[in-house]
Order: sequence, then C-alpha cells, then structure tokens
Amino acid sequence: MPVTEAEHVSTKQEAPLYTLHGMWCTSCALAVEGALTRLPGVVQASVHYPTATVWVDGTPAATQLAALAPVVTRLGYRLSELEPVHDAQQRLAKESRYLSLRLIVGAVLGMWTMLASLLIYAGALPNAAIELVVAWVAGAFSLPVVLYSGLPFYRAGWRTLLALRPGMDVLVSLGVLGAMVVSVGLLLRGSSEVYFDTAVMLIVLLLVGRLVETLCRQRGLKAFDALRLPEADVVVCQGGQRDTQPVGEVAIGAVIEVPPGEQVPLDGLLDTPGWLDTATLTGESVPRYLHAGQRVYAGCRYAARLNAAPLKVIVTATVGQRRMDKLCEQMRRAQAKKGELHKLADRFASWLSPVALLLAVLTLPLGLLMGLGLEDAAVRALSVLVVACPCAVGLAVPLASLAGSSQALQQGIALRDPSAFETLANVRGIAFDKTGTLTRGQHQVVNAALRQSEDLTQFRAMLSSAVSQSEHPLASGLRDWASTVETAAPSNVLHNVQHIEEHPGKGQQVTFQNAEQWWLGSAVWIEQQLGAPLPDSAHQPDNAFASQVVVADSHGWLATLYCADQPVSDATASLAELKRSGYIVALISGDRQGPVGWLGQQVGLANNACYAQRPPEAKAALLKALPSPTLYVGDGVNDTLSLAEAGVGVVPMQASDAAREGAAAQLLRPGVSGVVCLLSLANRTRRVMMQNLVFSALYNTLALGLVIIMAVPPLAAVLAMAASSFSVTLNAARLAWSEPSKTSDIPAPDPNAPHSTSPTAGQSLPTV
Repeated sequence: MPVTEAEHVSTKQEAPLYTLHGMWCTSCALAVEGALTRLPGVVQASVHYPTATVWVDGTPAATQLAALAPVVTRLGYRLSELEPVHDAQQRLAKESRYLSLRLIVGAVLGMWTMLASLLIYAGALPNAAIELVVAWVAGAFSLPVVLYSGLPFYRAGWRTLLALRPGMDVLVSLGVLGAMVVSVGLLLRGSSEVYFDTAVMLIVLLLVGRLVETLCRQRGLKAFDALRLPEADVVVCQGGQRDTQPVGEVAIGAVIEVPPGEQVPLDGLLDTPGWLDTATLTGESVPRYLHAGQRVYAGCRYAARLNAAPLKVIVTATVGQRRMDKLCEQMRRAQAKKGELHKLADRFASWLSPVALLLAVLTLPLGLLMGLGLEDAAVRALSVLVVACPCAVGLAVPLASLAGSSQALQQGIALRDPSAFETLANVRGIAFDKTGTLTRGQHQVVNAALRQSEDLTQFRAMLSSAVSQSEHPLASGLRDWASTVETAAPSNVLHNVQHIEEHPGKGQQVTFQNAEQWWLGSAVWIEQQLGAPLPDSAHQPDNAFASQVVVADSHGWLATLYCADQPVSDATASLAELKRSGYIVALISGDRQGPVGWLGQQVGLANNACYAQRPPEAKAALLKALPSPTLYVGDGVNDTLSLAEAGVGVVPMQASDAAREGAAAQLLRPGVSGVVCLLSLANRTRRVMMQNLVFSALYNTLALGLVIIMAVPPLAAVLAMAASSFSVTLNAARLAWSEPSKTSDIPAPDPNAPHSTSPTAGQSLPTV
C-alpha cells in the first residue's frame, strides 16, 4: 500500500542516498527505479545512472538499506551505503577497463567478420563453395564477439526483463542472437547469405558508445574530487605539547595549528586572531580579519606572511561533519534527483522499447499466417529487430549536441556536458556570482578625497612607498593608483620608508626617512590614533559601497581612498541583452550589501535583483526559487552547490578547479558575453535536435511498416538504419558548418511555457 501524504509528512526526514552497483545503462537505472517505487512505504525513488546513486523518499522503515537491498539483489544488482568519491572513481576506472577489453576483442575479430561478409556481398569470390567456406569463417570470427563482447548486453537485457522494464538492451540482445541463429540455420542449409556482420556491427558500435559514456561519468566525478580537502597530518596542541596526527583522527575540542598560507583542515573556533581568506565559502573579494572566538570553516586559507605565527583553531567538527563535507553531500543529492526533462525522457523510453519488441515478436507468427516459410518469416522478424533498434533516434540528440559543442568551442565556450543544450534552450532564470564573475576580482581606487593644500603628486609618491611592501588585499589597487605614468615618482623616492608597524585587522603605521609618520587603515582605528573624530570631508556617503582606506599624518586626517572591485568590460551589455530577451537576471553574492548593490547599479540590475551576504546554501535556495530551468554563472568553491542545483552551470575563464569540474560549460575568454552566445547557440542546436528526432521517428515508423508488410533482407535493414543515421549526421553537420551566432539571435523565453515568468516593471524576485 502506498504511503499517505499525512504519513509522509509526519515522518519527514532527509531522504537517504545509496550506491547501486552493477548498472550497465540507463535501462538498468529505470528497472531498479521501477522496482523500488512499487515498494510499500516508498513515495519516490530516483536512480541516477551517471553517479550510480539511488535517492529514496518515504517512511523511515521503507527507506532503510535492509528493506531495499533484497529487492535490488533479486534483479541482479547490489545496493550499498553511499560510497566515497574515491571508491566511485576506482569503480568507474574498472568499468572502463572492462569495456575497453571487450571493445578490443569486438573490433579486432569483428573486422575479419565484416571483411568476409563484404567479399560475399560484393560477389568477389569465384564460386559458391568458396563463399560458403568464407561464410563459415565469418561466423567463426563473430563467435567471440557475440559470446564475450556482447555479454553485458544480454545480462542487462535479462535484468530489465525481470523488472518488467525492458529497455534497449533487450532489442540489441534479440537482434544479435536472432542474427546468429538465422545465420547458422542458413549455413546448415548451404546458403552463404549470412548476417554475422549485423550482430558484430551492433555490438561494436554500442560498446563504443558505452565506453565514451563511462569516461564522461568518470570525468564528472572530478567535481566532487575538487571539493575534497587534503588529508594531510595536522599539528595538535595538547597539555603544552605539540603532536602530529592524521586529520581523520583529530577529535572535537582539540586545538590544532594552521601554518601561514595553508588551508584550515577542520571547522572550529579561532583560539588566536588572524587574516582569513574565506572566498571558498563566502565569495568575499578580500580576506577578513577574524578575532579569537569567531567561527572558521575548513577550506578557508590562513592569509598571513610566511614568517607569521601559526593560527590556532579549536576543532568543532571532524572529518565527514565539516561544512565542506556537507556541501559535497548536498551536491550528490542534487545530482541524484531528476528534472522534468529527464523524467519525460524516461517515460518515453519506458514504452518505446516494449512496443518495438512486440512488433518484432508478432512478425514471426504473422509471417507464418501469411503463408511464408519458417526461414522467410524468421528473416523478416530479424529485419524488424534490426530496424527497430533506434540508432537514428539515439544519434539524433548526441550528434546535434556534438556539433553545437564544436561551434561553441569556436566562440570560446567549452562544453563539458553537450546534453546541456536541451536545458539551455529552455532557460528562464539566470543568476550570476559577483567576485571573479561579473567583476575582475581586483580592487581599484574609484575615488579619493584629499586634504586641502596637499600636493597630489607628492601624496601619490609617498603612498606608493608606504604600500610597496604591504600584503593587504587592497594594497595592489593603491599601488596601481599611486604609480600612474603621469605622476610616477623617481626611483630614489620609492625607498624612503624607514619603518612599518603592522596592526592586523586595523592598519599600519609608516615612518619615513624624514621622520614623518603616516597611519593607514580603517576609519575607527585612525580616529583612535588621532584621538579625535575625522572631519566631515573624510566621509563621502556616495562612496559607501567601496572599501575605505583612511590616511592620516601628524597634522590629522590626510586622505580617504575608496577601492571597489570593477565590473568586467562586457557585463553591462551582456546583462542588458539578456534582460531584453526576457530572462529574469539576478546577482547572488556572499559579499557585503554595499559592493553588491553598487555593482548591480553599474551593470543595470535593480535593487530587488541583487542579493548580498548569501552563504552557499542560501545561494542554492535562491536559485531554486527562480523560474526553472535556471542557469548559474559562478567561479568559486562557494558556487559549486549552486552550479549543481542549476539546470546548467557555467564558469568564467578564471574559475577555481572545484567550480570548473562541477559546471556544464566554461568560458574560455574574459567576460560574460559567452553566456549570451551560449544561449543563442543552444536555441539553434535544439532546433536541429528536434528536426533529427522528427526525421528518425518518421524513419522508424515507415521502416517498421515496410518490413512487416514486405520482405526486406536484414542487410537492407542494416543499410536503411545506416542511411537514417547518416541523414541525421548531415543535418547535425549543418550546425557545425554554420556561421557563428550573434548575441541578437537569443530567443525570448516563451511566456506560455511551463514554469516561465516574464519580467515586468517592478517585478520582485524571490526572497530567501
């Protein structure tokens, strides 16, 4: 009995994730999914073939491993607790070797089968006796291919039959075995018109496809590998002693040391203050100075000089319980759940194969009833099986995706997942990260307020000397502004600093060789040094969005410099094009409200489209609140969850490894105009996909009708299948040969499409 909604709500908890072993194809995933869905107490089950994960939602008792594993075992698979990413990589590597060996056997021996068959078809042999011998040779070479290389297809076909969800492997298995049985029967009757090449060709071509698919799955796991923190030893301080322990053995409450420049290995509370680069989780453009007692997360980097004292952290979360570990788990959950397009494709596949199988099975008795001999009826049934193998349908979308990927690469966009074109053409909401995506990631001085009567040239020369050795994140922007060509100071002036005293988190005191002193830092700290409030001229409300650096000397306030992270050059034009096309565009960042709001104004976004101070989890929640399908553009580790939750994830050119591995596309040129080009290209690619699908569907309908009502040799069926595949290939090639698209080709989202939302004046975006 299915669980009721009330029972489900009352027992609501995080649905468990498991690993499914032994899957061969998407048909296996559908078979297991169907078996689990029929279990009492299960509300929903989703089997994700690329990651081999099983997500089951329902009552706690029904979703336990002990309740699910026996059902899966009866089908020939194995269910286990969620395996670590490293184990999954090893499993896929083993599968790749397994497929490669079978493909080598199939290609080497199948080549001789194809050559022998070609000699018979071409009539190149002198007499019928030699043709019969060559036909036997072709059969001998095909046996290892059929019995060894084709074994995974038979196993998968049998398992899907047991689950009452026959898939493509059933058709392939019957087509191969049927070709062998008919060919052996013809040989025994003295005929050389055999079909061993048909069996070999089906196996080898499909093995190539499965191997490529497995390699893509293996590559996709790198996104999780990039999130994995190093498992190096850490220094633990205990009772005045320093001891080195593996990071996995450190207990909660232990005090660990983090050397300068290294990542924090475990979540905890700071025992000593220090500068922390938190961009991995917050996306903030500059490091933060955290005081003792503040929380720090694994993955943040201790941004200090190499000769600084180690940072001490009191551990609050061990390996497996860290925030980064939870982020990785959420990514795996996001991938295990299927979107609407995926579910629609599954429903289509669930009836396509059984219908084709039924037609092939009925052809044999129908042929006998029509007065055909057993041999002719069997050959006609074999032709139906070969024609029913939807190679053109299978090639229609991948070939168009491949052609679109080639075109995208010419435009500076690398697609890691060509299937993303299907989702890109339906995108409704687009969200951008801030730092490193819409901005350059480098602060520049955007304004400066200087005390009256001060010489700007001299001030810049002294400022350049004062910050020349500074490691502060804003120092680079100050140096660039102070060392402009027009006012560059002589080289002897650049070394007139006598002493620098650092005050971490506050500022620095600079003593020049002429005994003059400067103080550079925050406004609060400068006021403490001066013992008096800053004058009104030191504050400019219009520049509240920027990071503020105040300079003072012995006479009081000297200058206030405002630094901001500038937008990339094409951000304004690209976002304007997207909005004109009808997309809902949002800016979601972990940075402060001031810089985020200012950037939004610079690139033409309304205030209600800009979200600041959002951690990774909140970013993903906001993204899910946008009209789907969604597209997310981000560059950091803190964006990996949003990249996984989005319909399509895109990363800019300078993205981190973790973000790059988890995205479907990467821009190879600076800026974000590639997003506009990608959406335009996706629309054209989808049109080609639809054309291919319509043609292949018409082909299968007409071909099946012909082979049922008239005799079509299996060779002709194979040639017809090849011709249909060739036609969709040529149509896809049109896309690759076409001229690069322009940004103006971006289609406006269909306002009548499901889940679509057309922006109107004053429309508010989601609040999370």
